[in-house]
Amino acid sequence: MLSSPNAGIKALHGDHLLLIHDDPAGAQLIQAALAEGSSSGEVECVTRLSEGLQRLKKKGIGAIIVNLFLPDSQGLATFDAVQLAAPHIPILVLSTLDHEAIAKQAVQRGAHDYLLPGHLDSYALQRALLHAIQYTVVDEALFIEKERAQVTLNSIGDAVLSVNIAGNVTYLNPVAERMTGWPQQEAIGRPLAEVFRIIDGVTRVTARDPLQLAIQENKTVGLTENCTLIRRDGVEAAIEDSAAPIHDRNAQATGAVIVFHDVSEARAMAQEMSHLARHDVLTNLPNRTLLDDRLTQAIGIAHRRGTYLAMLFVDLDRFKQINDSLGHAIGDELLQAVAKRLVACVRGSDTVSRQGGDEFLVLLSDIAHLEDAALSAAKILAALRLPYHIAEHTLHISASIGISVYPSDGLDADTLIQGADTAMYHAKGQERNNYQFFQPDMNARAIERRSLEGSLRHALEHQEFVLHYQPKINLKTGAVTGAEALIRWQHPERGLVSPAQFVPIAENCGFMLPIGQWALREACRQAQVWRDAGLWPAYMAVNVSAVEFRSRGFLDGVRAILDETRFDPSELEIELTESILMQDTDSTTYALRALKTMGIQLAVDDFGTSYSSLSYLRRFPIDAIKIDRSFVRDISTDPEAAIIVSAVISMGKSLKQRVVAEGVETQEQWAFLRGQECDEGQGYYFGRPVVAEEFARVLDREGSDTILKGMANVLPSSHHLDDHNPPSASL
Repeated sequence: MLSSPNAGIKALHGDHLLLIHDDPAGAQLIQAALAEGSSSGEVECVTRLSEGLQRLKKKGIGAIIVNLFLPDSQGLATFDAVQLAAPHIPILVLSTLDHEAIAKQAVQRGAHDYLLPGHLDSYALQRALLHAIQYTVVDEALFIEKERAQVTLNSIGDAVLSVNIAGNVTYLNPVAERMTGWPQQEAIGRPLAEVFRIIDGVTRVTARDPLQLAIQENKTVGLTENCTLIRRDGVEAAIEDSAAPIHDRNAQATGAVIVFHDVSEARAMAQEMSHLARHDVLTNLPNRTLLDDRLTQAIGIAHRRGTYLAMLFVDLDRFKQINDSLGHAIGDELLQAVAKRLVACVRGSDTVSRQGGDEFLVLLSDIAHLEDAALSAAKILAALRLPYHIAEHTLHISASIGISVYPSDGLDADTLIQGADTAMYHAKGQERNNYQFFQPDMNARAIERRSLEGSLRHALEHQEFVLHYQPKINLKTGAVTGAEALIRWQHPERGLVSPAQFVPIAENCGFMLPIGQWALREACRQAQVWRDAGLWPAYMAVNVSAVEFRSRGFLDGVRAILDETRFDPSELEIELTESILMQDTDSTTYALRALKTMGIQLAVDDFGTSYSSLSYLRRFPIDAIKIDRSFVRDISTDPEAAIIVSAVISMGKSLKQRVVAEGVETQEQWAFLRGQECDEGQGYYFGRPVVAEEFARVLDREGSDTILKGMANVLPSSHHLDDHNPPSASL
């Protein structure tokens, strides 16, 4: 609604109005109508088209009123000339009833309106002028916005493609043109499947149409995993990203848009990095990391089926003599030949792994009888005794094999491998080229287990559990950034019991959930005490077991603990292993998002030790990844380990995730990690896990000193490890 009759002329904001009219009386009438009331714009009058065109060459005209019939121009030719000279200025046409049809044609050609003699009063003229100016302003704004959007779409690095509701292509940006091989002019109007051909890169089956799915479900959807785009000329590229519906102002889907990019190099690098992290470089056999993963899975299967599995520890006899006398090149070829023979001796479901040097581990999964392990060991000994022809040499070696069996010799990977290792040394002590089964004192071990299980029932009630805290360090500044809470059992008779001894028993007996809840509550309570005392550095990290994470009341329990302890959720970091994350990804996604909604930070513990797929780092709301100590341990001695750690750090930074190195034990490791710009570290080099009182003294010193100075006076020497338990062993 117009607020005043002269609103149109005011809308010019200081620009002049050009009146091209050869009738003095009519021009005077128009000027008088426009002059009613004060205005910031002025009216300039000319009587000929040529004069008007000359004036338009200068700046300062905000609107034009033109009579189509002038002494030097007649009809539509007059309008065409004015529009050509001022294409972006609103034009009103003066007309008579006799020439109204011509005036309407001028409007069809771009004039904003036409005025008849009977409508030249102040209100009508002002209204027509205001509408013309407003229309021009809106049109110009839309043009600018469209140009800005076009420039943006043409300059971004991602490909953008859109379709209408019928599934036909309506737009491709230049990147999409290059990736699909279709120019936009040829692609528009064609069915999406013809322009955007995608398949599953593994199965080679045509992938689902993400744009149609986005329209059907009326929400943003992601591309299928392993999605591959086939360009028009047949060249393939791995792609990732998502599709979203396009809505009109009534929220109805009118089409969809997909944004995608080429991830071929990134996917290949991730696969290579994953392979390097889980395979021996020399033999390409699974390394200890991958073996542990498969062994853990095999234990779960054997437990459910009530079957056995066997672990064979194979050590080559007199290999060092061959390696030293003939050189490392011959020794490496011999190890490769041994690896091939070992693989040939077992089933496809079994795993042969190189432990390091001349030591190999063989996992015989799901065996029905203990005799099967003995038969396999004998078969391996016979195969390895056959001569090896390497270069000009004929070599003869033998092996010693130790065997441990699940469940009689251990319920977890470390125990089984240690048992096989012990048995292997016993075989070497007896005579070379033989195998021995692990022979523990079964009665003593059973009594030990029953004793621990009975004590666990009363440990929580008698407050026998205690948390130790290990600092996390900013590797650049040396400052304490947080702490990891590590549970220990202060047994009244046995002394301090590590988690490696009681956690497996607790999980089997159903005690893990209350123990985990206690640990989380105590860690938050203690952190709040330190915060109230002005000592708290940044965040408290607490490991959560699979039993806790999958429990029905886990999320409610976390909320209750935070409310009870008054601890800031943003300063709590929950650490979960890869294996936990990859179990039932739907429920995992829900739980992780719920935790993030609370404000809690999330970290992947023991990164790289369980799963080869890294896609979860993008799918899940992860804040930090912790490089497993098995990689950090060898970075100063093994170039491959250094490469893997560097790659993980680089990947974490690209994903904007904090990277924490576990198990830092030497100055060389610290220097390397700091040089690679790793964010944080923890380990014996900075300090062992200590009780709350000792950790508080560390935090008190931290106010003026770095952790490297503070720890030297509070904690035991970080250069002398007094046990073989993992420094971060926790729930």
